[in-house]
Amino acid sequence: MKHTATVAAAAMTLFCLTACQRSSPGVGMAMGSGSAAAQSKTPSAGGSDWPRFRGPKGDGISTETGINKKWSARAPKPLWKVDLRDNGYAGPAVAGGKVYIIDHVGSQDVVRALDLKTGAEVWSYAYEDTAGANYGYARSTPTISGGKVYTVSRLGVVNCLDAAGGKKIWSRDVCADFGSERPSWDISGSPVIDGDRVVLAPGGRNAAIVALNKDTGETVMQGGGDAKTGYATPVVAAINGVKQYVTFTAKTVMGVDAASGAALWSVPWETEWEVNAATPIVIGNSVFITSGYGKGCALINVAQSGATIAWQSRALVSRFNTPVLWKGMIYGIGEPGNMVCLDPKSGETKWKQSGFEWGGLVLVDGVLIGLDGHSGACVMVNASPAGYQELGRFTPLGGQSWTAPIIAQGRLIVRNLKAIACFDLK
Repeated sequence: MKHTATVAAAAMTLFCLTACQRSSPGVGMAMGSGSAAAQSKTPSAGGSDWPRFRGPKGDGISTETGINKKWSARAPKPLWKVDLRDNGYAGPAVAGGKVYIIDHVGSQDVVRALDLKTGAEVWSYAYEDTAGANYGYARSTPTISGGKVYTVSRLGVVNCLDAAGGKKIWSRDVCADFGSERPSWDISGSPVIDGDRVVLAPGGRNAAIVALNKDTGETVMQGGGDAKTGYATPVVAAINGVKQYVTFTAKTVMGVDAASGAALWSVPWETEWEVNAATPIVIGNSVFITSGYGKGCALINVAQSGATIAWQSRALVSRFNTPVLWKGMIYGIGEPGNMVCLDPKSGETKWKQSGFEWGGLVLVDGVLIGLDGHSGACVMVNASPAGYQELGRFTPLGGQSWTAPIIAQGRLIVRNLKAIACFDLK
């Protein structure tokens, strides 16, 4: 069965190859610059960073403008390419001139910081992950905040590293600490920064949601009741005036009070294999959700008295990649490989287009950039409910490409099973 959760994208010569070094067995350590050397072509203009899963605001939308939209005439220029060894789906993040991604070598995960302009390795940090591959290794996307890098391994190890040099600041095994039962395809959600907290959804003993102090790693809140985790990243939201964390468990979608940890509302949402991987999208006092494995999508209305399903359908069946909300419309990729535009208020499908398998997408400057998960083709589509309008396509790496692309500082960054690559988007 083909599957990974990241979900969770998570999550790609002038091309350069960076050697991935290993630390001593059993000891995580920061390592210096790699041996990569690359010529650099700098995009004509910069833009915003992409410092976490789903971008600056966690919504899959880039704030950049002025990108090249004439791919048929001029495809994005390649800037660099770096080989990866994890054979998986962990997503990249960008902040402060570096690209951060979790790779894997031998019995160790390796957090790598690459120079955004050249792809050369700036530093790396390795820690043990001796379990066998399960559709690769790490699934999550690093989060960069306040000069620190936060990562989550598929086995539940949370690391806080110095963003400048990769030195470990603190580490927690949240699965061990909270009695979490890892799902079949392991921990996939990415860390979310909320003020002085790192918010996670590991599941376990009253641990549907936990919050750690971002500077020390100490537990500052846990709640939501006993739960087995899903694969999605939690969301910070205000619904009905109450700040809460919205998250998927293996069998429900729920809201947890950010202050007390009390469960505020919950709606059953069961799929085959307990796979709830696409991140919920909060729309006012409603929540849009979508899952694969025999399920579909729904809009949940949340009131102070509880939550109810407003509508449910199979219009968008996202196996693991999260849709985007743009100008009142939902755009996403779901089974059996359709890119879909739907109205979340009514559930009405505005259009759908086949040919995307289980790829992911982002939105920038009024257009969608999506990957065909099977072929690796990268496609630009006008983000409009009027109809599917393709503006151009190229193939950056090819092959299975389930991790959603990202956009940072005028660049498009993609990965496949074997490499990560950077292209000029201007």
